[in-house]
Amino acid sequence: MTTAVSARTSTMAQALNAALRDSMQADPTVHVMGEDVGRLGGVFRITDGLTAEFGPDRCLDTPLAEAGILGTAVGMAMYGLRPVVEMQFDAFAYPALEQLFSHVAKMRNRTAGKLPLPITVRVPYGGGIGGVEHHSDSSEAYYAQTPGLHVVTPATVHDAYGLLREAIASDDPVVFLEPKRLYWGKAEWDPAAPVEPIGRAVLRRTGRSAVLITYGPSLPVCLEAAEAAKAEGWDLAVLDLRSLVPFDEETACEIVRSVGRAVVVHEATGFAGPGAEIAARLTEKCFHHLAAPVLRVTGFDIPYPAPMLEHHHLPGVDRILDAVARLQWEE
Repeated sequence: MTTAVSARTSTMAQALNAALRDSMQADPTVHVMGEDVGRLGGVFRITDGLTAEFGPDRCLDTPLAEAGILGTAVGMAMYGLRPVVEMQFDAFAYPALEQLFSHVAKMRNRTAGKLPLPITVRVPYGGGIGGVEHHSDSSEAYYAQTPGLHVVTPATVHDAYGLLREAIASDDPVVFLEPKRLYWGKAEWDPAAPVEPIGRAVLRRTGRSAVLITYGPSLPVCLEAAEAAKAEGWDLAVLDLRSLVPFDEETACEIVRSVGRAVVVHEATGFAGPGAEIAARLTEKCFHHLAAPVLRVTGFDIPYPAPMLEHHHLPGVDRILDAVARLQWEE
């Protein structure tokens, strides 16, 4: 993966925009489609300027009909195109789930590998922006438990660019979950620098007391918690999964076996959430190395609350440190 653009400091939103632009320049079969992605440039301006540069045939506004958008993408992919579909907000994607589960996820298997569907479904997701109902869901469990889909969620500017390029180039369908509260975080990044591939976790911080395992919007919170934990004498590692499917079991088990304690952190609900599967796998694979049960810090098992209450719902530093404190005596 190469590009002529040099290193720069930008937001995650700008990195995603660059990934779309570079993918469209490199491959004429890449088409971007969704509600307001054209003239407006997307609600979060992720597609800003693409219609002006590539024309309305390659970056097109669609009707407000998510099932129709994704169904159209299925047909486009069957005829050799690489559609990149934007679902305007996380919960807005629900009308399209039947198309995703019944066709996008299954077509390659149904045709014995003869008909892949290289579709990337971009979904701005998660809370922390004061959004009202249907604007802050964390729906990753729906996608992760559906065989045939890859599920990816970047937490850094560099990963936003690199993972989206990887997703668009993949012959497998990818649900690309974009943590919208991180859209405006800035960092220095180089589009030409290598990026770890889909399915590979990255250790963002080393530590010996315990490891916080997380992804997407919860990564900055975990890094903040790890820094605050030093006041308690705890040295916390932080593992960024980057993709839920494929799940990098090898890396996760390696760090858990080395420290013996783990906390899984995410915004999605706890019951049957991604953390439940992660904790189960780590317990099965690392049982004799664990000094305490694998704990979880998650959103509560409720519909997403009103904006003024979301700070109670989202995992924060205090809740994470409370879980780490439990690890110290559950021996």
